[in-house]
Amino acid sequence: MGNINKTRGFVGYVTSVIVVTLVAYFSYSAVQGPYGLLNLFKIETREAQLVKQLDAITLQRVAAQNRTHRLSDEYLDLDLLDEQARKVLGLIRGGEIIIR
Repeated sequence: MGNINKTRGFVGYVTSVIVVTLVAYFSYSAVQGPYGLLNLFKIETREAQLVKQLDAITLQRVAAQNRTHRLSDEYLDLDLLDEQARKVLGLIRGGEIIIR
C-alpha cells in the first residue's frame, strides 16, 4: 500500500511540474513570442508611422498632379508657366527682388 501512495505522489508531482512548465512557456510566448503582445505593439507603432508617411506622400502626389495639370495643354496657368520658366532660365525682371 505504501508503494502505491509513493507512486501517486510522484506522478502528481511530475504532472504538476509539466503543467507549470507548459503554463510558463505559453505565458512567455503570449508576451515575447513572434505573435506576442510586444510584437503587436511594435507592429501597431510601425503601422502608425507608415500611415503618416503615406499621408505625406499622398499630399505630395496630389500637389504634383495639380501642378502638372496646370501646365498641361488643356489648362495653362500663365503665372505658373512664368514661374517655371524663370526658375529654369534663372531670369528676373528689372525691379524684382529674389529671396531664397
